[in-house]
Amino acid sequence: MSGDRIRIVEGDITRLEVDAIVNAANSSLLGGGGVDGAIHRAAGPELLDECRKLRSLSGCKTGDAKLTKGYRLPAGHIIHTVGPVWQGGSKGEPELLASCYRRCFEIARAEGFRTLAFPAISCGVYGYPIEAATRIAVTETRKALAEAPELEVIFATFGDAVTAAYRHEL
Repeated sequence: MSGDRIRIVEGDITRLEVDAIVNAANSSLLGGGGVDGAIHRAAGPELLDECRKLRSLSGCKTGDAKLTKGYRLPAGHIIHTVGPVWQGGSKGEPELLASCYRRCFEIARAEGFRTLAFPAISCGVYGYPIEAATRIAVTETRKALAEAPELEVIFATFGDAVTAAYRHEL
């Protein structure tokens, strides 16, 4: 069904030539470590300026997403989403993570994007178990692709364990 429209690319998400990359952001939207810091560094200072304006308008809540330009990235846009911090799974983390993906796909459809790249949201310092996170990512992606036949998705992975988890889930 959607297998040919989902790819895994191991490497740097900031180098992908897609309509939008997804940033695993924090609620301030002002950059941080991991993929968030890498995206901010690669996009340049203009991204921080735009994110400061978004922050003054309420930032971004866990499970939500906000759109910015891509600035110095090959990607035209960045969809910033705030994943949940893993607290054992009983604090609504699965629904919040699923909401991240749904909101990113809503923005992508509204903007007419055809290519979208995701990192492993919440799997870095937020501690979400990779197998559980990839299950949610793939499930939500397959649902979105069923509704958006023009869309293609890349899971940009970093490291053997993350790549293997996505391959297993797909």
